[in-house]
Amino acid sequence: MQNRMMITGAGSGLGREIALRWAREGWQLALSDVSEPGLHETLKQVREAGGDGFIQRCDVRDYSQLTAFAQACEEKLGGIDVIVNNAGVASGGFFSELSLEDWDWQIAINLMGVVKGCKAFLPLLEKSKGKIINIASMAALMQGPAMSNYNVAKAGVVALSESLLIELAQQEVGVHVVCPSFFQTNLLDSFRGPTPAMKAQVGKLLESSPISAADIADYIYQQVGAGEFMILPHEQGRMAWALKQKNPQLLYDEMMVMADKMRAKAKQTAG
Repeated sequence: MQNRMMITGAGSGLGREIALRWAREGWQLALSDVSEPGLHETLKQVREAGGDGFIQRCDVRDYSQLTAFAQACEEKLGGIDVIVNNAGVASGGFFSELSLEDWDWQIAINLMGVVKGCKAFLPLLEKSKGKIINIASMAALMQGPAMSNYNVAKAGVVALSESLLIELAQQEVGVHVVCPSFFQTNLLDSFRGPTPAMKAQVGKLLESSPISAADIADYIYQQVGAGEFMILPHEQGRMAWALKQKNPQLLYDEMMVMADKMRAKAKQTAG
């Protein structure tokens, strides 16, 4: 059929915009999130955009909820062609400030949520010879300061996607990984970190971005169609990645300067 898509974290932000982009092509969408009001709003907009589908509340930390969601896709849509593991949360803080609970929370949602999504839906994708789209982040490639737990979780998503690209080729299941930089989103709603100053700094970066979640969804649509594995929606991100591949030390030096600035700013705010 090739027109049935599952999206986690579809109640807002990039998840909603991905749903709307594919809805405009008339796709059937299985939408999940922990926020039910958000899901109802997304489904309403999906129908207005020319798509259809159903919603199901799902916490990606709970594998049984994901397998139940996969079962619902089989019952209601007859299977699935594309899965988008998009659900994620933001966090920040220097390594010395982050608690082990901060690490567990971040890894459980941003990394293991993707692992569990792939695992729960793989049998359906093998049947449909479908595609996996995992949403990572430029943080996976750049490892910016004061977000080590986020960097590690997202780097894990890239490594998982690379592993699956190779392993699932024989089953004709396609794999894509998306690494957006900062963009205008509601990611801060879920932000967790030791200092309010850090949240404010991340907020400024999100607001100042020239690119919206809708722009990113459209770029993903084009690049998946073109068969691109590593999808970098931001031009700045593509340039930074090229620089890191060529001269990693230059990037590390730049990040150290950034870390010093962040520390100084945090001290000012606290003072």
